[in-house]
Amino acid sequence: MENVYSTDWDSTQEKDGYRWHRIRLAKRLGGEKLGASIFVIEPGQKSFPYHFHHSNEEMLLVLEGTVSVRTPEGETEAGPGDALIFNTGPDGAHQLINESDENARVIMFSTMLEPEIAQFPDSGNIGLFAGPVPGTGTEPLLAKWVDGSAEVDYFEGK
Repeated sequence: MENVYSTDWDSTQEKDGYRWHRIRLAKRLGGEKLGASIFVIEPGQKSFPYHFHHSNEEMLLVLEGTVSVRTPEGETEAGPGDALIFNTGPDGAHQLINESDENARVIMFSTMLEPEIAQFPDSGNIGLFAGPVPGTGTEPLLAKWVDGSAEVDYFEGK
């Protein structure tokens, strides 16, 4: 059993603009095909850069505080009890922003499919992941962040 209001963090992100604490809830509970992470996002901070996934759907459930949820349709405020789904592909792009003066606590649920490609529309960057399912605690065989504008011919380097 785990408590969603715990402060026993699995990781902390300290990058200015993206400061948060994380509990890998599903991993702690022995989840293999379902991911669930609790994030406490500090005031004035964001979850991750605006992004979408090609393999995995995600769902947001707000537990405490409020977050501004950025999607292709714009920004909307979500508070305790509000839930949203982010499907795969560009229509599921999302980012959480805590514009309040208090911490926001959310749960992000995810399918845990791999390989996975994540795209970041603001920067054009791409994340590539393959190997052990993310969140299992085992290092993936491939985890690369690449500049999406870098293109090469199919046969280059062969």
